[in-house]
Amino acid sequence: MIFNLKAYYILIGFFFLISSAFTQDQKVADSLYVIYQKNDFQGEDRMQLLLKLGLNEMNDLNAGLKYSEELITLATLSNNYFYVFEGYVIKGNTYRQLGDIDKALEALFKASEASIKAENLEGEAISYISIADVYSEIGNPSNAELYYEKGIDISRKLDEPITLASALFNAGDEYFNNKKFDKALNYFAEAKSIFEAEDYRIGLAYALGNIGMVHAEQGNHTLAENEINQAIKILEELKDYYAIAEYLTYMSDIYIEQNDWETAISYAEQSLELAENNGLKKQISESNLKLSELHEHKGNFELSNQYFKEHIIYRDSIINLENIEKAADLRTDYEVSQKQIEVDLYKEKERNQRIIAISTAIALILIGLLAVGLYRRNKYVNRTNKIIATEKERSENLLLNILPEETAQELKEHGKVKAKKFESITVLFTDFKGFTEYAEKLTPEELVESVDFYFSKFDAIMEKHGLEKIKTVGDAYMCAGGLNNTVKNHAEKMVMAAFDIAEFVKSAKTRKSNSNTRFDIRIGINTGPVVAGVVGTKKFAYDIWGDSVNIASRMESCSEPGKINISENTYTLVKNTFNCEYRGEIEVKNRGQLKMYFVNNPKDNKEA
Repeated sequence: MIFNLKAYYILIGFFFLISSAFTQDQKVADSLYVIYQKNDFQGEDRMQLLLKLGLNEMNDLNAGLKYSEELITLATLSNNYFYVFEGYVIKGNTYRQLGDIDKALEALFKASEASIKAENLEGEAISYISIADVYSEIGNPSNAELYYEKGIDISRKLDEPITLASALFNAGDEYFNNKKFDKALNYFAEAKSIFEAEDYRIGLAYALGNIGMVHAEQGNHTLAENEINQAIKILEELKDYYAIAEYLTYMSDIYIEQNDWETAISYAEQSLELAENNGLKKQISESNLKLSELHEHKGNFELSNQYFKEHIIYRDSIINLENIEKAADLRTDYEVSQKQIEVDLYKEKERNQRIIAISTAIALILIGLLAVGLYRRNKYVNRTNKIIATEKERSENLLLNILPEETAQELKEHGKVKAKKFESITVLFTDFKGFTEYAEKLTPEELVESVDFYFSKFDAIMEKHGLEKIKTVGDAYMCAGGLNNTVKNHAEKMVMAAFDIAEFVKSAKTRKSNSNTRFDIRIGINTGPVVAGVVGTKKFAYDIWGDSVNIASRMESCSEPGKINISENTYTLVKNTFNCEYRGEIEVKNRGQLKMYFVNNPKDNKEA
């Protein structure tokens, strides 16, 4: 583990590099937005306003993208390449925070081109360092090193010491990860000198700690211990306890290399104590694992097993998936039992060695017994592994029935799901005409049979077109397309799914059935931005929110039986593929008048 500024201070570092005149402040962004809404500023004054808005916007990243796009457009029209550069840097950093690496790199390369046209050396350096950070994050060392060197060369010509030190530090991190320890040490040392001169304490602490870790990799354990202890002292003043716990664990590794097991145990125990006092679950788990390994090496198998149990408990508490709790308990019991088996095996081997010293004949008998035991144990382990694999697969399939695959994976890895904003999602609502009136006349069994008859087929249609069912409420069915980033033409796919639904409902009315309860259906579709996430801690549910959802619901309520009613947003995306009929406008709360269209049929009768 090695610390780097781009991981711990990406926002602070980024906005410092762009302009020392601005820092990120949402209150400032909110105040500036009021001015922006009045539309009183033009020309360079408006570009300056957009720049400040983009720099300070923290809550709504998509709003930050909007400001950067407008800034780029205005600056390009006026040939003001300084503001073109600023706009692309804001755009690139925003895409980086949203996780869209391709778009982030594209924007940052355009920022470098604009800075060259503007003869802006500081901007050119910022662009190259930001590009290098992105390449480093995605594991492209050759490109990362290339652009760090470019950024550092230009930074040396500027009077911006923290900019230079941050670039040196991140470049050193890249060289460390690539096992180029001499070069990493030189860059960390130069960054340390600058941070020290500028009294930048957090930068100094990480520089000292990383220098120590380089010394440890090179076998200079005395130097490593001295540097890391200095780093820990500063981090204690700054109360950065997680970093201290990690460095203490690394000190334990240093003493393991020196075969000083008692000192190694001491540092691991300090790391565990610090993590427990500050509730750092991940570090508690890792420190317990380290102590388990140390005591196992010393032959303290009972104590090793205790630490290993604590490691398993805290590791699984971090995951915290309620729907696979039983499987997690089974896995914990199994891993602990495996550890106990290993302890028992070591004890058995020790007893066998003592017996071998007494009598070769007795040893041969025991070896035979041990072979039989190992065979039975192997059969038991294989049988247990199959059971665990089956239960794990069953749990994962259950989770995938509730959540989208990407969301389920995030929930398994982190124990929670961050709300995510999607810029373009297509939402569909259906509703049965006259359902409430029919429902009052049906028995509960007939009501469930009727709803299940339709919704089971709707589910199959969603799977056919690669779309995501969100939920059902009564007789309403809601689904969305585009939540899986690989589906680009989600609007067209949703319209094709709507045709399949309408056709199925129409054909169902002509079929013979034990129940004569069959309905007409209204369908509404809209495309636009939504926020998606998981709500609740028990019986959690995946859902989407936003005006786009409300508009899709209005499209459905304003539709007609057997018809597919779409908004203007969706019409723009599908008009080249489907024949559509303009219907007029409706009033939508907070949105004013919105246009509606009926989709009549595909133009070429095939899905795009």
